[in-house]
Amino acid sequence: MSLYWRIFLLNAAVLVVAVLLFFGPVTVSTPVLFGEAVVLLAGLAAMLVANAALLRIGLAPLARLSRAMTAVDLLRPGSGAAPIAGAGEMAELTTSFNAMLARLEAERATSSARALSAQEAERQRIARELHDEVGQTLTAVLLQLKYAADRAPEELREDLHQAQETTRASLDEIRRIARRLRPGLLEELGLHSALRALAAEFTTGSLTVRHVLAPGLPALDDAAELVLYRVAQEALTNAARHAGAAEVELRLSHRPDGAVRLLVRDDGRGIGGAPEGAGIQGMRERALLIGAELTVGPAAGGASGDPRPGTDVRMDVPAARPTGGDR
Repeated sequence: MSLYWRIFLLNAAVLVVAVLLFFGPVTVSTPVLFGEAVVLLAGLAAMLVANAALLRIGLAPLARLSRAMTAVDLLRPGSGAAPIAGAGEMAELTTSFNAMLARLEAERATSSARALSAQEAERQRIARELHDEVGQTLTAVLLQLKYAADRAPEELREDLHQAQETTRASLDEIRRIARRLRPGLLEELGLHSALRALAAEFTTGSLTVRHVLAPGLPALDDAAELVLYRVAQEALTNAARHAGAAEVELRLSHRPDGAVRLLVRDDGRGIGGAPEGAGIQGMRERALLIGAELTVGPAAGGASGDPRPGTDVRMDVPAARPTGGDR
């Protein structure tokens, strides 16, 4: 029976009962006696309670569907799917909602893949221009400064040497930015070497990055390796810039189910109840691109009252990927 007919018959039943009472032997005095008022109020209350209970039962699937709509997050596929309950129109509505949600998730994954591919292409273009154009220009400036310093008067030589050092530091910074934009080691030597270099790059006087990279991981294709590298890079950047961490553990391992797990754990202040920023949203989009599961939360073992509980960034990548691999 459709929702329309259920509500119609319910209200019709209440009205029929009211009409039968009106034509029944029960009379109402003028003014209304106390006993008569009690009977009338009790009957009205009983009808209202019955109407409310039946409506709640009839509309309960709508409430469940509303809660499912509120919980929808396209970056977490399957999180908002509503259980099919009821019959008739309610079951059809829930089925249509789940189909629409699946279509939106697929479209979001496709658009994210295009956006991330364009982003990687743009990063590579900028990295090439930094290396080929800006890098070569600074190298030429460095040689010119050396030539000038060798022939300059003594009183100017110190200033030119300082300009040389500043130019050399700028050139090193340009090269470092280019390496971050385009992970050449990932293309040339593979994921393990790229992650080792990434850990070394983020290790400074105030931050220590320890890496544990298990050998013999299941085969991964180029897209999965790139996502693993970018998620590790973003997690290390967050730990270094925002968490105030002193130690970070970068771990790559394989799970009993064959999945590859990336874990980045820091001892910083944690994320608490803060809303997810663009960095974490970007990690979720990358994980969605390869069908991986990303979890960001307090570090395992941290106490709830600890002012520095740390943060775990954990991503499990399915192993059923036919090409690529550890090198």
